[in-house]
Amino acid sequence: MRTRFGKFYAAATTGAALSIAAFGSQAGETAMNSKYIERVAPLIATNQNQWLENDLWQREALSSRDRSIVTLSALIARGQLDAMPEIVEKALASDVTPEEIAEIINHLAFYTGFANARASIAAIGPVYEAHDIKAKQLPSDKLELLSYDKKAEQQRREFVDSKYGEVSPGTVSYTTDALFMDLWLRPGLAPRDRSLATVSALAATGQVEQVNFHLNKAMDNGLTETEAGEVITQIAFYSGWPKAFSALPVFKEIFANRKE
Repeated sequence: MRTRFGKFYAAATTGAALSIAAFGSQAGETAMNSKYIERVAPLIATNQNQWLENDLWQREALSSRDRSIVTLSALIARGQLDAMPEIVEKALASDVTPEEIAEIINHLAFYTGFANARASIAAIGPVYEAHDIKAKQLPSDKLELLSYDKKAEQQRREFVDSKYGEVSPGTVSYTTDALFMDLWLRPGLAPRDRSLATVSALAATGQVEQVNFHLNKAMDNGLTETEAGEVITQIAFYSGWPKAFSALPVFKEIFANRKE
């Protein structure tokens, strides 16, 4: 089966190309602003080195690869463009491939909005230019989709249709066609990592009402309880403590329910 929504790459890349030049000047401003850290808020640099670089990113509960996926997903979801080049560098150094990064962006276009995804392309573009990453290293829209549990998908479809079909038939239809029968079946990102990106984006934006389904899916796909708990720790630093504490009760309840 040929995936239909992979065509997002071509359209988004074209749109992003128009904004790369604009982002270049923005990146220059960001670099310039970093010179003012000592003058404006020197503790930012101190705390980042002490708590993030030398502590958080070294914790064993989550690999640096997973932390990169969590953090990049949070930044895309929140539209925090200035921090993306640094995190993409970390991701590439942690063996996250350009194909996987492209899949994360494409995936989060549906979960955080296409505008956020397109903006992230412009932010990441200069990093790819520096590494001479070519289009041929990125996923195609002509891919054989993964197999799936037909019974589970039928149950999901019937539940959503019966509950919301009359409220918003368009949303329900696209949820099946664009998301669960296409996006979630793309092979360029492992199901566990696709779930990890989704949960991270939801937690980072405080959309905890959606976490129950997706965290259970993530754990069904192989994410451990320890890893899931550490996702919140990573989110606390990159999206703020209130977002982390909003997610904690939901994660706790899911952990408990899965042990019953």
